[in-house]
Amino acid sequence: MCGKARELWVFMAVKFSIPDYLAAHGRLARECDQRAFQAGIELIKAAFDAGKQIVTCGNGGSAHAASHYITDWNKMVSLATGRKFRGISLCDNIGMITAFANDVGYDEIFAGQLRAILDKDDLLIAISGSGNSPNVVKAVEYANQAGADTLAVVGYDGGALKRIAKQCVWVPSFDMQLCEDVHLMFGHMVMKTLCGSQIED
Repeated sequence: MCGKARELWVFMAVKFSIPDYLAAHGRLARECDQRAFQAGIELIKAAFDAGKQIVTCGNGGSAHAASHYITDWNKMVSLATGRKFRGISLCDNIGMITAFANDVGYDEIFAGQLRAILDKDDLLIAISGSGNSPNVVKAVEYANQAGADTLAVVGYDGGALKRIAKQCVWVPSFDMQLCEDVHLMFGHMVMKTLCGSQIED
């Protein structure tokens, strides 16, 4: 079953309840590879410490996650550390996105932007529920060729991004909402690490 069909099946076949949703998160927390999450955090911290540009991209809910990451990191990390955070989301300039989509093709909306701004050893963070979005895959392919670091934040079976990104944070679920929840949690984990925050109950 393809990713979109399976997502729809999961969405329609399971009657929603709050206890079940929270229980599903509990099970998923035990299934996620915490070492991969830590490695992803450390990759972002290394890019920040080196003063490298950190770029995010994604579609739909993942576009909002990409923007959310940069909003949190640019603001909170700079406030907490007094240091510049060189973060940018490729999802935030609607003029740029529509120009590439209209004039070149939707598959190029992220790779096209990267060609103008990405330097060697910068970091691209590609967010995708399925891991197969063509425009995100193309962005990672370009970043790899340009000598940048690449981190995929994915769900489902990880898709193409899990195979081609240099590092991967994978949420092993075919429920898109659970994946998106954990992807946002990962962004908050990064922020708390870089800010030196403590977890409060």
